[in-house]
Amino acid sequence: MEIVCLDLEGTLVPEIWIAFSEKTGIPELRITTREEPDYDKLMHYRMDILREHGYTLSDIQEVIATIEPLDGAREFLDKVRRLTQVVILSDTFTEFAKPLMEKLGWPMILCNSLTVDENNMLTGIVMRQPDGKRKAIEAFRAINYRTFAAGDSYNDLTMIRTADSGCLFRAPSNILREEPDLELCTTYDEFYEQIRRFVQCQ
Repeated sequence: MEIVCLDLEGTLVPEIWIAFSEKTGIPELRITTREEPDYDKLMHYRMDILREHGYTLSDIQEVIATIEPLDGAREFLDKVRRLTQVVILSDTFTEFAKPLMEKLGWPMILCNSLTVDENNMLTGIVMRQPDGKRKAIEAFRAINYRTFAAGDSYNDLTMIRTADSGCLFRAPSNILREEPDLELCTTYDEFYEQIRRFVQCQ
């Protein structure tokens, strides 16, 4: 038995925070896990900016509702799901994910959650567990699944290296320089072929 574990943002859908940055005109919100490896630090930086400008969870959700999957992502995901089981492992939040999962055909997702105050302002994050992507891979392997993992950011590296196989997908140049031994795919056709070979290599 095998299971494919995929990152969400940058892999199947555009980066939520970049979309929100473009909507609000706040360039500081363009920073993602492609540039900042410390996710807790990044999220607290984002929440400080949101408070400074008075943006609420509802404001972010309105932007998320307009986001469409990356070109070809839904078709790719449908093909992979016909081939084998797929789970999305993401550091995003349940409060963000629902409209994106609907547009992707409701794949399974493991992610985190947010806390908000009485004014609907973000006050904190509740991580499912530290380094949750890697630990999910370890858990699948512990119940005898062969695992394939892929993503594009710093927070995907531990799951890729823990999985039986995996690759980077459209990763930025800084990660490619730092992780030269990891396979890279730049198109969904290449990506699918990597996964197909993994599934067929019993």
